[in-house]
Amino acid sequence: QVQLVESGGGLVQPGGSLRLSCAAAGFTLNNYAIGWFRQAPGKEREGVSCTSDADGRTYYSDSVKGRFTISRDNAKNTAFLQMSSLKPDDTGVYYCAVGWGACGVSWYGDFGYDHWGQGTRVTVSS
Repeated sequence: QVQLVESGGGLVQPGGSLRLSCAAAGFTLNNYAIGWFRQAPGKEREGVSCTSDADGRTYYSDSVKGRFTISRDNAKNTAFLQMSSLKPDDTGVYYCAVGWGACGVSWYGDFGYDHWGQGTRVTVSS
């Protein structure tokens, strides 16, 4: 059974850091692009970052560039999103997703991904 399980979310103060994990089961991440998305309360889901081994490219949304780092450990079949200098606007449910091959220039749209996790909640508040 194909499954993605996110973890690592929680409550953090502004300026703090969190590392989210996305563990894959039932398949191997090697040939997949990995995307991270988030959905803030009352807003649409938005792309945060994507990375793929197919073309070696990594993308970030402007809102997180320089603060978030996406990575993957294929040996552990797990992807990560390191989040630093967190702001209240980073609050939301974070999802990981995978799609075959490269991220593509439209990586921020959710239509290119085949499998999704259930999400992990991140709250940035003092």
